[in-house]
Amino acid sequence: MKKIIILLSALLLLVGVTNAQETIYPAKAQKGIIFLKNGTVHVGNGTVIENATIKINNGKIEEVGNNIAIPQGDVQVFDATGKHIYPGLILPASNLGLQEISGVRATTDFNEIGEMNPSIRSIAAYNADSKITNTLRSNGILLAHTAPVGALLAGQSTVVQLDAWHWEDAAYKMDNGMHIYLPSLLGRPGGRLGALFAQFMPQAPTDPLKAALDRIEIVKEYFRQAKVYIENTPKESNLKLEAARGLFQKKQKLFLHGNQVKQMLLAIDFVKEFGFDVVIVGGSESWQIANLLKQHNISVILSQMHNLPTLDDDDVDMPYKAPAVLQKAGVLFCINDDDPQNRGRNLAFNAGTAAAYGLTKEEALSAITLNAAKILGADQTTGSIEKGKDANIIISTGDILDMHTSIVEHAFIQGRKIVLDDKHKQLYERYKHKYSIK
Repeated sequence: MKKIIILLSALLLLVGVTNAQETIYPAKAQKGIIFLKNGTVHVGNGTVIENATIKINNGKIEEVGNNIAIPQGDVQVFDATGKHIYPGLILPASNLGLQEISGVRATTDFNEIGEMNPSIRSIAAYNADSKITNTLRSNGILLAHTAPVGALLAGQSTVVQLDAWHWEDAAYKMDNGMHIYLPSLLGRPGGRLGALFAQFMPQAPTDPLKAALDRIEIVKEYFRQAKVYIENTPKESNLKLEAARGLFQKKQKLFLHGNQVKQMLLAIDFVKEFGFDVVIVGGSESWQIANLLKQHNISVILSQMHNLPTLDDDDVDMPYKAPAVLQKAGVLFCINDDDPQNRGRNLAFNAGTAAAYGLTKEEALSAITLNAAKILGADQTTGSIEKGKDANIIISTGDILDMHTSIVEHAFIQGRKIVLDDKHKQLYERYKHKYSIK
């Protein structure tokens, strides 16, 4: 028996050694004063301040500008001479922390059974120990919007900061929105290849457009019932109807996932009937009705840009040009990276592509910082390097939008200097050692 115990102990020790790479810990709360000096500060609102200094005190930005005196004594100073200082980037729509490996069911927790799940909260399933999180931080992404996925009404999302022990620590803007995944409103299933696939789908509804509109009507009827419930303050609580209270009180936004113009016209219906703050997620065709979206104050989270256009007749580079069209129309928009292979890592480079197709570099930066914060309802505390906001800041050796020069040297979340190590870097070092190139 003693030999068995010794053997098991040795095996456990071996497992501990092989998992020794798990050495990335959340930083402690920032105390005292930090100065970042001599850097080029990209504020996030379009302003650039050369040779600037930033004063951080207990996690908050106290001063930004030139000629800020740095006292002698117990202060930390980071010299950013020749480097660029940016607000922490924000991934505006993802399932971060809800899915680790798509092929392993036990690591996937973003989808609930059923079509109507307004009271489901993504934050309750958020995994702060995800290995993906650290790879995002290495690319300057310090906050993310993690949302549930579903067949129709999926539930509520939360903005998280990416340096946390658990979901309670991670929550940055709790339950900030509710998500609806709009059914396709094409006259036939399957998009471009619909006619081909239709012959193999004998169970498909005879009128797919009517079936889709019927499903949308189910959602609208839910909100009508919720409105009556909230206005009359019933004696007994109904969790599903109670979940919509934040939308009616303007404390939440309604995120409608869809790319087709017809779907976005339905979003306008939600604004007109219920008065919700609406955000389109995806919006690859949003450039076609940009003025209409502006008129109804509807924001857009643009999906992965490194893709083919939605329609056959569109310019091949239309996904790259769409941000500039929305910018010109005055639509509040931000840029996303929802490619399942990237898992959000290429967010800054999507913005860099937009900068090559009509946006200025500062406008492209705003599309992944301040604009994203505004759309997610977190712009009072993050999204730009301004006095009074949380010190969510990154320092890069070069242009953060250019993958050739974007090397994030330091990152701060609420003033905490975080570790910029990740699984990818560890494997890189491991195999450099294996093949004697280190």
